[in-house]
Order: sequence, then C-alpha cells, then structure tokens
Amino acid sequence: RLREQRVYCEVHPYSLPVDEIRRRAPIGIVLSGGPQSVYDDGAPLAERTILELGIPVLGICYGMQLVAHLLEGKVERAERREYGRADVEVVGQSLLFAGLDPTQKVWMSHGDHVTRLPPGFAQTAATTNAAVCGMEDRSRGLYCIQFHPEVSHTVHGAAVLHNFLYRACGATGDWTMASYLDEAAAAIRERTRGE
Repeated sequence: RLREQRVYCEVHPYSLPVDEIRRRAPIGIVLSGGPQSVYDDGAPLAERTILELGIPVLGICYGMQLVAHLLEGKVERAERREYGRADVEVVGQSLLFAGLDPTQKVWMSHGDHVTRLPPGFAQTAATTNAAVCGMEDRSRGLYCIQFHPEVSHTVHGAAVLHNFLYRACGATGDWTMASYLDEAAAAIRERTRGE
C-alpha cells in the first residue's frame, strides 16, 4: 500500500538492528500488525531505541500495542475480541486523520488493546470496544492506530497512510515501480560486469 502512494518501501523483520536502520536512513518506519500479544513470552519486541531515532513511526494494530508497551503505556486483553468492520470516532486533532470525517469506517482485528496511554501521547480515536483506538505523540513523530489502514475494508485507509507518508515523513512521491526495475537492472549489470 505504501508503494501505491509512490513511496519506496522495504520489508524487514522486527529484529533488524538499530544501527542498520540508521545506515539505511529511512524517512519513516511502519510497525505492522500481528497475532501475538506484547506481554507473551517470545513476543516479537523491537528495540525501544527505534522509537528514539527521530524517524516518524506508524504503529498499526500490534505495532500500536508495541509502542504503548515499550513506552510505559498499558496493553491488556480486551473483554471482547474485535474483528470486522467498526466505526472509529476521531478525537481531537490528529495528523493521521487530517482532512477526514470525524467518523471513519475501518477494519479491526485484535484481542488486546491499549488501556493506558504512554506519557506524552494524546488519544486520537476510539470505538465502543476500544477507548484508545488511535494515539499520537507528534513531538516525537509517533503515530498509532488499532485498525488496519492497508485493507480495502478501511474506507479511507489510503488517506491515513498518505497523511503519515506526506505529512509526517515528508515523502515526495517520486518513486515508481519502473524506476525501481531500472535501478535493480543497473545494479545487476554492474555486479556481473567482468565475470
């Protein structure tokens, strides 16, 4: 979905070392969803340092719970698992919801939820099942949502991603798949030259 916004992206495991992230110098980081609970033994936990690099971060579903967990918020099992369509109410000012209606139709899939915001965060969205469905700490460039903007069931998911990429990360929208293919072909030619 990020590439559809004309922004180059790569997929890496949560365990990618922070030094490697610094070396790659991304304009933004997305912490994606997943089926685990952040408080489970063996849960995939990225280093807290990733949130202190000064690089905008978007936490989606498990990614939101991970941000809350790493920054001393609280994540607990919900009384009722939320799966399917939901109406999200936008609360206050939000970079992710800029230009969008105060009620959004989204897709949820979670059994845990954030029950206490980490210090410095403001609540940005809620549902009847999850009081904290969105949170932001704009001073640190940390943006989180419990729902999935990448699926077609989230009606304005592309706009939420666009706001993160262009408003938070400063993307220019100059990447295309064709340019990527040209660069990859040139790199292969360079490596095989002289063999």
